[in-house]
Amino acid sequence: MAQSLDDISRQLKKRHRRSAQMKWLSMSALIAAGVFLVLFLTDMLIKGLPAFQQGYIEVEIDYSERAAELPLAAVQADVRDLVSRGYLRLIPGRMAENESLLGTQRMEWVLADDEVDQYLKGRQTGLKDKQIAVIDRLAEQGRAELKFNTGFFTNGDSKLPEMAGLASAAIGSVLVLIVTLAFAFPVGVMTAVYLEEFAPDNRFTRFLEININNLAAIPSILFGLLGLAIFINFFGVPRSSALAGGLTLGLMTLPIIIITSRAALSAVPDSIRHAAFGVGATRWQAVRDHVLPLSMPGIFTGSIIGLAQALGETAPLIIIGMIAYIPDAPTSFTQAATVLPAQIFTWAGMPESSYVERTAAGILVLLTVLISLNATAVYLRKKFEHRW
Repeated sequence: MAQSLDDISRQLKKRHRRSAQMKWLSMSALIAAGVFLVLFLTDMLIKGLPAFQQGYIEVEIDYSERAAELPLAAVQADVRDLVSRGYLRLIPGRMAENESLLGTQRMEWVLADDEVDQYLKGRQTGLKDKQIAVIDRLAEQGRAELKFNTGFFTNGDSKLPEMAGLASAAIGSVLVLIVTLAFAFPVGVMTAVYLEEFAPDNRFTRFLEININNLAAIPSILFGLLGLAIFINFFGVPRSSALAGGLTLGLMTLPIIIITSRAALSAVPDSIRHAAFGVGATRWQAVRDHVLPLSMPGIFTGSIIGLAQALGETAPLIIIGMIAYIPDAPTSFTQAATVLPAQIFTWAGMPESSYVERTAAGILVLLTVLISLNATAVYLRKKFEHRW
């Protein structure tokens, strides 16, 4: 039975209405995601930016023999509680390194206690009225102010909030990523080359492909359990070390590198392979001299994205003990180390308000590194990709 023009018109209007509804739903989801992202970044900026400044006060330091034994004696009693205990502990070491300081008195800008730092930033603290009066007097004299917090980038973790920094965690992250790249990149690329160029199409290879795809989707904490069982318990790799962390994250990154490398290899046209075969090249020569070089931009892009994901992981590293208190930067791959996400996780559990802003600042630093890595991957892909 033929439809009338009115029926067709109603059906078309209904289709267009549904299409418009889907369009608005999609736009609403995009706007909601954008709003949440803006709120998250705004919150992190508000909380984290103050951490890039640190309170300092100018006091007279008495480098006497008594101060070498009792660092508290190096400053006057009225400002003694305002100076960071961590800074006072450094005075005997400075006197031992520079004997000319002994017997001198100098006006120096010193690191303030975290309560003083929070007061200078306009936050409520547990300071007494007498201490507040001293800080206000110093501020009026220009002897108490906020300065750029270089210690946040040069110090390791500390039990004193004003001295806590990211240096040891940053170096630990670099060591972990070096191990991850050294392990996952060659193994992942060679696996991808075999599966894409040499492996026969049978049940075994299809079984491997399915499991590799599944491994890319399982929770990352399971890789931590796998790393604990294999690398630490079986092979005896030092616990909490960059070597253990890098190998564990290498297992997690392997499926990503394999999948992206296979996609880059399959994107090379078969005509390249046929041309190589036509001049007498073997399959390995065709892959080594032609297919692999042309697919390298895509392989590098996938590897960088995999490393960026590994850099942001915390759960698998907690399992292998890389959540420990590490005040000093590791100097080898077998020393105890921590990484940026684990350091941020540790600070998030601290009660002091100074750690709250350091947690947010650490997130900002980590986001900057991750965005830079992803931007590098996009740049390499745009610059070196071949369009067939």
